[in-house]
Amino acid sequence: MRAEDYRERRIQIDDWPVTLTSYRVGDVYHCKADNVSPGATLARTSGVTRQQAEEKAIARARELLARTRRQPV
Repeated sequence: MRAEDYRERRIQIDDWPVTLTSYRVGDVYHCKADNVSPGATLARTSGVTRQQAEEKAIARARELLARTRRQPV
């Protein structure tokens, strides 16, 4: 099987830049959310639809980024 219906987009979650990458393998959509600056993966999720997979990834990324402390520069 190969990935189809690939899409990558950048969004802001609580002032953090995040890249959402989503694609379909078979009948299941997969989504990965990563922090743009270091490129660290925040969440990997799957769902029946692209929207469902992306919503889960955004919710998990929001939860993790809310715990991140910002240091004043």
